[in-house]
Amino acid sequence: MNFAQAFHMALKSIAANKVRSFLTMLGVIIGVSAVITLVGLGNGATKSITDNIQSLGTNMITISMGGRGSNRGVSEDDLMKFADENKDVIEAVAPSINSNVTVKVGNNNIDTSLEGTNEAYSTVRNTSVQSGRFLNALDVNKRQKVVLLGTYVSNELFPDSNPLGEKMKINGDVYTVVGVLEEKQDSTEQSQDDKVIIPFTTAKRLVRNATISTFYVQAKTEETVDAAMTKLDEMLLEEFKSEDAYRVFNQAAMLETITTTTQTLSMMLGGIAAISLVVGGIGIMNIMLVSVTERTREIGIRKSIGAKRRNILVQFLIEAIVISCLGGIIGILMGMGLSNLLGSLLNIPAQPGISTIIMAFSFSAIVGIFFGFYPANKASKLNPIEALRYE
Repeated sequence: MNFAQAFHMALKSIAANKVRSFLTMLGVIIGVSAVITLVGLGNGATKSITDNIQSLGTNMITISMGGRGSNRGVSEDDLMKFADENKDVIEAVAPSINSNVTVKVGNNNIDTSLEGTNEAYSTVRNTSVQSGRFLNALDVNKRQKVVLLGTYVSNELFPDSNPLGEKMKINGDVYTVVGVLEEKQDSTEQSQDDKVIIPFTTAKRLVRNATISTFYVQAKTEETVDAAMTKLDEMLLEEFKSEDAYRVFNQAAMLETITTTTQTLSMMLGGIAAISLVVGGIGIMNIMLVSVTERTREIGIRKSIGAKRRNILVQFLIEAIVISCLGGIIGILMGMGLSNLLGSLLNIPAQPGISTIIMAFSFSAIVGIFFGFYPANKASKLNPIEALRYE
């Protein structure tokens, strides 16, 4: 009996017990789909995060002040002066005041996040407007009550009209809309589009006890990032007398850390999901052992008419491999569909990847070989005379 005949007989045996065969491969289906779904979502989350960070530019440095020893502070004037003295490595500085506020137009009001900054924020944070203008130096110096709207805020407060030039209230104070920011995410609540921007000098008056705890610094080039960080660190250490009072970090370092972390988490989730493949393999072995017992007489008849041990071994092994591979194929299709569905619900670009699909399918085939070999070997060793007597 050649391989083609053994394969054909294995398929006939599987088709004759459709329900049992499906239940046997169910563990493999769940395992493969879980691996593809979790790894796909993990890869998608990594890409989404890295794209957001890269969009800000790898030459951006963030200074965060707080913690022990932070009773003293660095003012925006001090940092601006320092930037002017180090123009060879520092391009621009944007202070940031953050708070939660209530914005209102007529009878319509929503809670959103507020950020107070200056005109350099546009280039430092790679933030543009889709209509109107960004803040300028006059707005900051004159403490003008002007505001830029994120697309979510614009859509909520001005759903059917152009907001430019319109008046709105922020915590009761009247502001004039001068621009609408470009969409960053999907214009949903609590996304990057759910915010308003005003001059930081105005924010200091609007928000009680407001302090500038964050500064965004743009290095001259990507090559000068390290030099700029060194100089900033020296200046801040001299001012605060303690490294615990501030943090200086750049986008490249953050990107590397986040990428490494998310990849590790993806691998861990994939590994956990792969455990169900092992469970599925044990299920295949159990059912195949039952199948050997049920077909003992059949095996005896085949051996009595000339079937060799190798023929029996190959047939049962092929049955196990076909079951696991069919389960792998169905699991791949289910995993891709599920990852895309969950990705759309979570706003994550699910990316299972060809390598993940190949790995999951290969693992399912290996499971079939590994857990199918013992039942197949047991079947091939049956004594034909005893097998014929079996009832």
